[in-house]
Amino acid sequence: MHAKQHHVESSLTSTQDGQLLQAESNIAPTWPLDQLIAVNPFWGMRHQAFGLVSAKLSALAKVNMLMSSHWYLDLWQLGEISESGLLAALALHKQEESPESFLNELRRSSQLEKSHWHTLAELNDRYRSRHKMLWQDEITHQISQFCAAHYQRVQPVLQQTQQDNNLGLYQHWLQTVSADRGIAIVMGEADLRRYFNALPQNPEQLLAVAINELQINEDILTDYVHLLLLDINGWASWVAYEKWQADLEGKSHNEMRELLTIRMAWELVVWRYTQDKDANLFAQIKHVWNLQQQQLVSLYQDHAKKLEPRLIMQTALELSYQQSLAKALASTTDSASEVPELQAVFCIDVRSEPIRRALEAQHKDIETLGYAGFFGLPIQYQPKDSSYCRPHLPGLLKAPFTVTESDSSTTLSAKRAQKAKWHHWSHSAAASFSMVESFGVSYFYKLLARTFSLSQPVHPVDSNLANGQWQLYDAERPLTTVEKAELVAGILSSLGLKQFAKTVLLVGHGAQTTNNLHEAGLHCGACGGQSGELNAKVLAQLLNDVEVRNALKEKNIEIPKQTQFIAALHNTTTEEIKVFTELDPTSMAWISAASAQVRRERVKAHNPQLANDTDKTLAAHFNAQASDWSQVRPEWGLANNAAFIVAPRSTTKRFTLEGRAFLHNYDAAQDTTFTLLEAILTAPMIVTNWINMQYNASVTEPLKYGSGNKVLHNVVGGHIGVFEGNGGDLRIGLPKQSLHDGEKWMHTPQRLSVFIQAPTQAIEHIIKKHESVSSLVNNQWLYMLAIDAETKLISRYQHGQWVEVS
Repeated sequence: MHAKQHHVESSLTSTQDGQLLQAESNIAPTWPLDQLIAVNPFWGMRHQAFGLVSAKLSALAKVNMLMSSHWYLDLWQLGEISESGLLAALALHKQEESPESFLNELRRSSQLEKSHWHTLAELNDRYRSRHKMLWQDEITHQISQFCAAHYQRVQPVLQQTQQDNNLGLYQHWLQTVSADRGIAIVMGEADLRRYFNALPQNPEQLLAVAINELQINEDILTDYVHLLLLDINGWASWVAYEKWQADLEGKSHNEMRELLTIRMAWELVVWRYTQDKDANLFAQIKHVWNLQQQQLVSLYQDHAKKLEPRLIMQTALELSYQQSLAKALASTTDSASEVPELQAVFCIDVRSEPIRRALEAQHKDIETLGYAGFFGLPIQYQPKDSSYCRPHLPGLLKAPFTVTESDSSTTLSAKRAQKAKWHHWSHSAAASFSMVESFGVSYFYKLLARTFSLSQPVHPVDSNLANGQWQLYDAERPLTTVEKAELVAGILSSLGLKQFAKTVLLVGHGAQTTNNLHEAGLHCGACGGQSGELNAKVLAQLLNDVEVRNALKEKNIEIPKQTQFIAALHNTTTEEIKVFTELDPTSMAWISAASAQVRRERVKAHNPQLANDTDKTLAAHFNAQASDWSQVRPEWGLANNAAFIVAPRSTTKRFTLEGRAFLHNYDAAQDTTFTLLEAILTAPMIVTNWINMQYNASVTEPLKYGSGNKVLHNVVGGHIGVFEGNGGDLRIGLPKQSLHDGEKWMHTPQRLSVFIQAPTQAIEHIIKKHESVSSLVNNQWLYMLAIDAETKLISRYQHGQWVEVS
């Protein structure tokens, strides 16, 4: 019946359109593999309370934002959750019971199962023969395979021709699925294709028809649509990324609506097909479907009630950590600093904390500072004589400036072109067989060298990053000296340098790994998933430029003639710091000793069997691990991150933070208008929230927000993302090997605690001024804490008030 019917024109109401937009905005973007940065997957839902979102996602799609009751009870037994932390959490959640009775109740309720909402495909699968493919699985697989082919423009998989390359996503899918006879065979449903042929050609008409025909109530439309997008969350996240980029460029982008239309079309097909083929089954499904809509609010309430004990334990874990850190911070004392012998500026990345502490331990007159890894340079990099261009700044921002080499080199361009061909082919789906066959013995030696660590494959651009001069452009116009000085002045102001040492290291960071599709995720997130090498080199050049220094004098900034800025790169996998300009032997010895100290700390924590090895042996071990193309855990990245501390280094210098804290230098005494603090809380803090929530979600819900087993990964489109195996949804987030050592999780999911040494009034003003900050704080996506500059006592902002942390 439905396969032959004619459609009347129909359109969405303005209310429906608004509800669809709201659901679409719930999906956070995911960046491509070659620019991979961490993203808070719940960013679009930050305007709702953390606990509410946790209950909603649990009810809608079985998404876990909390760990199991057993996991929390184990932490209680280990002392990671303290009694004082639990008492504070109970009070914060307005619970009056004792810790003992609460824990007993948690133990009894730990096995409770929760029902969840179902799509029409899932309802159909309840009654489907176990010998047939499930609707839900086939829908996800089919949409995912189509999207992979569409965004790669694969021929002849799709019928999209050169003339039709602007065909919309939905129309392209409809063209493809209507001609596909294989789906009916796979599903065991003979004339299924006719139901696709009967669908409206216009996306808006399809949505309007589906909403009307499926009798979706307007009060639950947003949640239902969100559920459909969560079914294909990986590809929805990719489309959200494309929209994010379009927004930065000021362009329109509406493919999320078309992707939603595709998923809604499947619901309509399943509904109509069941109605025509099995009237009794259809009546059962329709009854449950309508009942679900009526009970959605009560379902949310049920999930919230059942999740509350775990939410309290999650809060207790976080407050316990805050209490421990507050005690350590209170024991520090500010010390007057002499003019340092050596200064080193590191990224705020948590992996910088151990190496900074180790470097400071080498001499009392070594000073380290923390600043966002792109060093405040809003740039994109375009190699000379190349159309290739990539951003080197946080994904939140658009790069206004382009940087390239000053001098052209034919040899350099040729080397890059040759390396790029090998890099592209060796990362393609066909490479595993055809490349070896085509190149024969010559490629065998390349494989052999990689197997025995005789060579280290490097990105074709990064392998030839120049050490010479750089030119900055605004569009096609070179920046003037005055413009360069203005750029540099802002960076120096943000750094808060009171005095300049003779040598100032600008230390970017990057990871050294082999055969790792998620390599960019281990680089610098502030540099757009690249290493910080380029930014460090460009800034060093600017700061050493005599003309720029002369222009800075007019801004009352004078850099001593003897001060030299030197670019360096911290290899977070091996802990080596590579210096790109000759440095005095004493400083090099300090750097080498600091690297050795951090390697020893790492093996003590993760490889105790190596604890008695020599420094030379440990260095060789880390280098071998970085070059081993079978290594699935080259390093732990930002695992176990827990705090963001915005304060002078003297506040945190006297104790170890165990590589769990992002450290950003900040001196409120030099920021009388608090404009710098405002910049930190609206940019770097947002980035740290994204990192923190991605790591958390990849642990609590690895099926939806983690990318699974990296051994099974197949790259999609060269850089779009990965499949785990040969199908299913596009996988986003972190691989399990980046979070789990085979026995236990290496990341403890907890919301970020932001400690700021500044007046509470200034912090509160910024919270109220900026929606992005107030949403994160007031809806419990992170904690905001103030450090008193004189007493070092800590106060936490909660429910609009400052409460002292015991």
